Amino acid sequence: MAAVAPPTQAPGSSKANASQILPSELIDRCVGSPIWVIMKSQTELTGTLRGFDVYVNMVLDDVTEFERLADGQVRTNKMEQILLNGNNIAALVPGGKPDA
Repeated sequence: MAAVAPPTQAPGSSKANASQILPSELIDRCVGSPIWVIMKSQTELTGTLRGFDVYVNMVLDDVTEFERLADGQVRTNKMEQILLNGNNIAALVPGGKPDA
């Protein structure tokens, strides 16, 4: 008996169901768009996603770094471009911005 793949589109719908999109496809759709990156450290970044690889190493342009200090303050730093190591990324929020 052959396995049948689930449909990627609902009948009469032209868009794929969001729950059926692979994580790499979602990140790929964010290239050229704003993204909020939450690192495993106390650092968060926002910027425009320029590209990524299979290890989720990514390049961001027009970056703002938000570092949460021990005393509760937030230090910001602006950068033109940054290369992030995918091993240090905890979460990605397409189009999101932190509450700084």
